Amino acid sequence: MTKTIKDLPEHSRPREKLREKGPQALTDEELVAAILGMGTAGINVRTMARQVAALIREHQDHLGLDHLLAVPGMGPAKASQILSAFELARRYLLRDTIKIVCAQDVLPLVADIVAKPQEHFVCISLNGANEVIRTRIVTIGLLDRTAVHPREVYADVIADRAAAVIFVHNHPSGELEPSEADLRTHDQLTEAGKILGLRVLDHLIVSRRGYYSFQESGRLPA
Repeated sequence: MTKTIKDLPEHSRPREKLREKGPQALTDEELVAAILGMGTAGINVRTMARQVAALIREHQDHLGLDHLLAVPGMGPAKASQILSAFELARRYLLRDTIKIVCAQDVLPLVADIVAKPQEHFVCISLNGANEVIRTRIVTIGLLDRTAVHPREVYADVIADRAAAVIFVHNHPSGELEPSEADLRTHDQLTEAGKILGLRVLDHLIVSRRGYYSFQESGRLPA
C-alpha cells in the first residue's frame, strides 16, 4: 500500500523538504508532488506524482495537456499547474545542464586530473535529478597520497543544497584498483553522507589507463 504524504515524517514531505533544503534536493516525483499539493478522492498525490514524473521523462518538451489528463485523478486545474511551471522554466530558467546517468558521464568533468603527478580528490555535487551543480577539487596530495576528511568534503556540498555526490580521485601511479586507504576513505565518506542525508552515487578512480567505478564494481548499492 502506497503511503500518503501525511503518512511521511514531516521532514520528508516535499514542501517541508523544499523549505528546509531548497528545490535542488527534491527528486522529480517530490517536485511534482510539491506543485500538485494534494491528490483527489481515491488517488493520493504520491501516486499521481510518480505517474506525472514518468510522463515528463518520456515526453519532456512535448508534454501536453492530453498526456496529463490521462493520469487518474488529474483534472484540468492540476494539469495546468504542471504545464505552467514548465512554461515559466522554459522562458526564464532553463540552461545547459549535465545529467549523470553512468560513470562515463563523469569522465569529461575530471579529464584535467587524469595525468596529474599528485593525487587530486574531487567532489561533484548533484541535485535530485542527478544533474551537476558543482565540481570541486577538495584536496591535492603529495605523490599518490592525500588525506580526505568528511568535513572538508561535505561543507560546500551542504551549501549547494545538493541531494547527492560523486567522488573522484586520480592515481598518479596508473593503478586503478582501490587501495586499502581508498576503501577506508570511501566507507568513511559514505557513512557521513548517510548521516547528512546525501546519496553517494559513485566513487571513481581515474588514471591514464582508464577508470574504476565503485558503482560498476558492486561496492555501492544499485
